[in-house]
Amino acid sequence: MLSIRKIGVIGRTYRHLGRYRQILTILFKYGFGDLVELLKIDQYIEIGLQMISRKRRERVEKLTRAERIRMALEELGPTYIKLGQTLSTRPDLVPVDLVQELSKLQDDVPPRPFSEVKDILEAELDSPHEELFDFFDETPLASASIGQVHKARLKDGEEVAVKVQHSGIREIIEVDLEIMLHLATLMEHHIEEISLHRPVKIVEEFARILEKEIDYTIEALNLERFARQFLDDSTIYIPKVFRNLTTARVLTMEYIDGIKVSEIDRAEMIGLDKKIVNARGVDLFLRQVFDHGYFHADPHPGNIFVLPNNVICLLDFGMVGIIDRNTREDFVDLIDSVVHQDESKATQVLLKITSQDSEPDIRFLEREVAEFMGQHLYKPLKDIEIGKLLQNLFEVTSRHRLRIPPDIFLMMKAFGIVEGVALMLDPDFDMITKITPFIEQVKRARFYPDRIANDVIRLASEMLQFIQQFPKDILEIARLVRQQKLSFKLEHRGLETMLSTYDQISNRISFSIVIAALIIGSALIVISNIPPLFYGISIIGIIGFLAAAIMVIWLLLAILKKGRL
Repeated sequence: MLSIRKIGVIGRTYRHLGRYRQILTILFKYGFGDLVELLKIDQYIEIGLQMISRKRRERVEKLTRAERIRMALEELGPTYIKLGQTLSTRPDLVPVDLVQELSKLQDDVPPRPFSEVKDILEAELDSPHEELFDFFDETPLASASIGQVHKARLKDGEEVAVKVQHSGIREIIEVDLEIMLHLATLMEHHIEEISLHRPVKIVEEFARILEKEIDYTIEALNLERFARQFLDDSTIYIPKVFRNLTTARVLTMEYIDGIKVSEIDRAEMIGLDKKIVNARGVDLFLRQVFDHGYFHADPHPGNIFVLPNNVICLLDFGMVGIIDRNTREDFVDLIDSVVHQDESKATQVLLKITSQDSEPDIRFLEREVAEFMGQHLYKPLKDIEIGKLLQNLFEVTSRHRLRIPPDIFLMMKAFGIVEGVALMLDPDFDMITKITPFIEQVKRARFYPDRIANDVIRLASEMLQFIQQFPKDILEIARLVRQQKLSFKLEHRGLETMLSTYDQISNRISFSIVIAALIIGSALIVISNIPPLFYGISIIGIIGFLAAAIMVIWLLLAILKKGRL
């Protein structure tokens, strides 16, 4: 497990001072100095801020905030690149424009020297690499922030691709996560707008995701599961994993010598058919979603290879999505209601598959969904692009602060990528026609006798469990009440502004009463000629009038500062 500790005390903060200073330098460089000041980080690492203030900052005024965030994350290194990539799949946590910008994050980094790769290989596989491989190419095929891939050949002559994790990457990630957790804690304490998104929870969830990503055995499991799902389909090929040469930091799988789907024009020269490849590729994705509920979440052209006889091969199973049966059915209802322009049903399904902190204006949402349908569904069904339609529908939900679960968003995003590749291969491709049989199949499956029987049995089982458990829960509540261990906490939210206004009003009224009392009291003192006197006027009375005048001016200035009398 990743070792992450909170570093809210000064000793631990200084433990990471060098990295902290580097992070703050980059934040200042891209125009986030205001954030650093709001977080009051200078009380922890004043030395770092003094050094940063002396550095020349890059001019970034012409860039949007989302662009600056993306560029800062790229410069901050592997952990922050992965954070950006993770947030690009979480529209429930970040705004739409930032989701789109973070999708552009580049994960290409200069390769590490082979000496490091060799050390990792031999430490993980517990043997000199010459004993395991007949040939190992020292020049990597690709290099990313977490690891790099090399081509090799086993002793039996089989060619393999070996993914090796970068040396020391776990330690770098742990330091970055500790600093990230510290910054998130400060955000929750000092920035109300950001605290609503629970940044500490985001960092903890990100650490859990990253733990899986740096464990290559999980990617190996994904490969094996996909291979089992399509074992009987000769039109689909999944590379095999060599378990004896796979660990948490080394993944060895079959080397695929194919043609990227983006290079399909070259494929036609050797007899491959674009339309067959297209049909099989789309069918593969739709089967993953609607039949298995387990899908490749990053099906961009670089991860789809074409083999002889128009066979489709998928690569890079580090990111997968899981959609349960009920969610698949809700998604089908959503597409079906949108295509048939039933705005009422579409709104109901949207509310069902999303979450929200407060109840949205249903009539306004329904009206906007109807407008959305009017804009997109005026053309023939064959000309409708499902990917764009889902993306625009997502933007509607975002405006109403409806949060789409990550796996549904991953599926919507994958739909857009697959449809884009399909239109590249065949400009006349009709996704609606292709998806219709799958929609009908999901709708019919609800009425299969075995499905109905299973649903009835499950419902009866849950009802029986509730009947058995409910009296026990009531007795437990009564026991806690008797023992005075049960307490209720009521928390009012959204009243801060009103309470502040009432406090201001009461202060002004009190101030006015004091002023009136001073004026009246001073007048009585002057009339009574209470000594000492100055030209026959009581000095105490004069002081009272002056004090009242000062307080009147003070009150008027306070009122004028607020901009209203």
